[in-house]
Amino acid sequence: MSGGGDGARGQGGRAWALPELIDAGAYVVDDRGRIVEVNAQAERLVGRGAAELLGRDAHDLLHRGSHGEPLPRIRCLMKQAFLAGRTLHGDLGWFERGDGSLLPIAWTIAPCELAPAQRGALVLFHEVDPAPLGGGGGRPAGAEAPMSELDRLALLAETTTTLTSTLDVEEILRQLVRLVVPLMADWAVVDLLAEGGGVTREVVVHHEGGLPVRREELEGPMPPVPETSPMPLSRALRGVTATLAGPETYRGRPDSGIAVVQRELFQVTGMHSASIAPIRGVRDVIGALTLGRAERADAFTPADLLLVEDIARRAGLALDNARLYERQRRVAETMQRHLLPQLPSPPGLRMSATYRPAPRASQVGGDWYDAFALPGGATALVIGDVVGHDLDAAAGMAQICNMLRAYAYAQDDPPHVIVDRLDQAVTRMAQPVMATAVFARLEPTGAGRWLLRWTNAGHPPPLLVEHDGQSRFLEAGHGLLLGTGLRTRRPDAAVELPPGCTLLLYTDGLIESPARLLDEGLAKLRRYAAALAHRPLETFCDQLLAGVRPADNDDDVAMLVLRLPD
Repeated sequence: MSGGGDGARGQGGRAWALPELIDAGAYVVDDRGRIVEVNAQAERLVGRGAAELLGRDAHDLLHRGSHGEPLPRIRCLMKQAFLAGRTLHGDLGWFERGDGSLLPIAWTIAPCELAPAQRGALVLFHEVDPAPLGGGGGRPAGAEAPMSELDRLALLAETTTTLTSTLDVEEILRQLVRLVVPLMADWAVVDLLAEGGGVTREVVVHHEGGLPVRREELEGPMPPVPETSPMPLSRALRGVTATLAGPETYRGRPDSGIAVVQRELFQVTGMHSASIAPIRGVRDVIGALTLGRAERADAFTPADLLLVEDIARRAGLALDNARLYERQRRVAETMQRHLLPQLPSPPGLRMSATYRPAPRASQVGGDWYDAFALPGGATALVIGDVVGHDLDAAAGMAQICNMLRAYAYAQDDPPHVIVDRLDQAVTRMAQPVMATAVFARLEPTGAGRWLLRWTNAGHPPPLLVEHDGQSRFLEAGHGLLLGTGLRTRRPDAAVELPPGCTLLLYTDGLIESPARLLDEGLAKLRRYAAALAHRPLETFCDQLLAGVRPADNDDDVAMLVLRLPD
């Protein structure tokens, strides 16, 4: 099956035109398991429109166990067939409808080709009567079937795999809740100890109508942890073993503020049974996990408690790694910010700059800007980006920045000579790095005129916006990036800057996006910068970031902007 021809192009630009079968639903998933096409019968069967289905992970959205619980991927036959790339049939499986009810299905999954070198799979399914096949008829009311030992091992395996796949604390908590609700409980509560002290109720989630619902009114700061309280949550937050609890546990006189909060939690949620386990990191206690049952009639057992404790331990290791990563990111970001310079104030010129780190839980890069006065009245302008996203990149940035300052200040040479000398030094650094950079000299020529001379080492071109809004990229003077070890002649370029113009130097985090061509990012930058030609320079960079920076670009941004008087 191939989706490469025009005949496979569906409505609205969608890549497939699935047949409308009488009683069978059909959908197509890409190589990441996301739904890319669906027919109308599938929408009717699962009670979800195409807008709700397209782009979603089919396993997470639809696949369920016989009691409606999320199905661990290692136990999902459909997922196994998809990963193995082979055709497989099943007489009985379960999808979750949009209203939270279960749809018993028979299914067939077959590999297909969506585009050259891009694999996917076609899924066909129809509703069946589960009774003759030994299946249940939907979500049971009251007691749930106990989890088998295989189910428990599968849940622990998926917990480890899922929670260690990210270094973002919020994503870890979201996945943790998804794994245990509603499989083990209809309430999930996570309390975390802050690194500087204090406790915060980070997550309170209730399973309502087939979906997890965040109860933010129950979240927020918590009272301090008492050192000697025997109450379950206080013990868990001190790292003591997991405990079973119920509303009767907190009916007596509360011994602390945390006990008061817990009593209110049981009252508001209606939980009749709860498992409370410490979330431990490698060295310290990170928080506590509370799983509660209100709608489910069965209470937690000691065997359940052991499983909750094991899940909490795995969550603790994932959260510990995420916190360690975040501390490393903050150290690098702080170092990077301290290395960025104070801008000079050349007579008759206005200058502004900004540095924005990559989004939260992303790695710190080696972006930098610099500007400093040179002997003879010229001003040096620099923008650069060390290849990489880690502490090594930030450290390499610091070395390159300082060497460039030294070479530029010591000798009154053209820009290409300075950068060529810098390139030779970069290749001899103990820790090899590569970097892109623009180095420019802004020189007064008399009568309020300024000449810009620059050389570009593999960096995005500076943007010149004139007073009337006309704009152009300064694409001349382009040469090889730094640190390759290749010796090539670097060119210089020069332009006389018109009065009232704005000159922008920037790094690629401002324009690059995995979802669009580089030329599109450059065109958007040029359009926005031209529109801001008369805006105050103090807010120019912030407005440009808000309008141009792609939401999906996981990279730092540095900008240096200069404006001449009219």
